[in-house]
Amino acid sequence: MHLGFGELLLIFLVILLIFGSSKLPQLGDALGKGIKNFKRSISGQDEIDVTPKKDALPQDPAAKK
Repeated sequence: MHLGFGELLLIFLVILLIFGSSKLPQLGDALGKGIKNFKRSISGQDEIDVTPKKDALPQDPAAKK
C-alpha cells in the first residue's frame, strides 16, 4: 500500500477539518508521547517517566532576577 502526495494531503485536510488547527499540535504531542511509551514498553523498560522535564516548564523571566 503506497500513499502518494495527493492521498496524504487529503488525509491531512480531513484531520484538519475534524480537529481544527488549534488542536493539531496537542494531538501530535499526545501521539508522539504514546508512541514513545509504547516503544519503551516493548523494549523491556517497565518504568515510564511521566514527570515533565524541567525544560518543558514555562520560564518566568522575573524569577531569574
